[in-house]
Amino acid sequence: MAKKQLIIPVFVPFGGCPHRCVFCDQAGITGERALPPFETVAPTIENYLSTWKGTGHKELAFYGGSFTGLPMDVQEGYLEAARPFLKDTRLDSLRISTRPDKIDAPTLSFLSSYGVKTIELGVQSMSDEVLKRSGRGHTAEDTRRAASLIKEAGVRLGLQLMPGLPGDTEATILDTVDEAVSLSPDFARLYPTLVLRDTPLFRMFERGEYRPWALDDMVRVCKEAMRRFARSGIPVIRVGLQTTEDLSLSLVAGPYHPSFRQLLGTDHAL
Repeated sequence: MAKKQLIIPVFVPFGGCPHRCVFCDQAGITGERALPPFETVAPTIENYLSTWKGTGHKELAFYGGSFTGLPMDVQEGYLEAARPFLKDTRLDSLRISTRPDKIDAPTLSFLSSYGVKTIELGVQSMSDEVLKRSGRGHTAEDTRRAASLIKEAGVRLGLQLMPGLPGDTEATILDTVDEAVSLSPDFARLYPTLVLRDTPLFRMFERGEYRPWALDDMVRVCKEAMRRFARSGIPVIRVGLQTTEDLSLSLVAGPYHPSFRQLLGTDHAL
């Protein structure tokens, strides 16, 4: 059966990030160590298109950093590289991921002019205390404001949540889910917090200042999160990090399982 949708990933690790969040090791997660040159975008698109046999929606996605935090000329460089593929309809749209405090009306107008039709916000938590302890550098109100602007602009909204951050409890996690639902996203992702080597969270873990969640406890709270999203008709398109060689080398502790979503069962859809 042909794929219904093709998403072509281009990773911009740490790109545009003004803060080093305690949990973050983009290089370890993505396997990328630096911003890719603009010249590599077109060959990447060509490579994916050459092997894809489907007829559905085709989208280029800039992942791994805060795209709208990049210098404007860098943003334009990447977007211009994709423009010819949109003009000749080999691509249908673009997608970016970014921080809630890096979204405003002029930015949305600029992105829309280049064919960006989906924005994923790295929300992580809606608890200001958890955000502060995690070094996020933004507030829950920033997320509410950004989500509202994105929806008003007619752009698809995705929310990325990270249960298990420093200071998280089952109550703060489920409160975050409920607030996320109230923002009416088009989809969500759940990434249980892991301790990765060479991160501030790793050093907190070594000093005994952070205790990772047990796998069973994280499965239980994520099951309830999935139920709440499902009841509101919001699809959760990803649960847990994808297994890669780089992740295996970086992972120190935390509720990791290569098939985390399967551990949740199917009752969340009821």
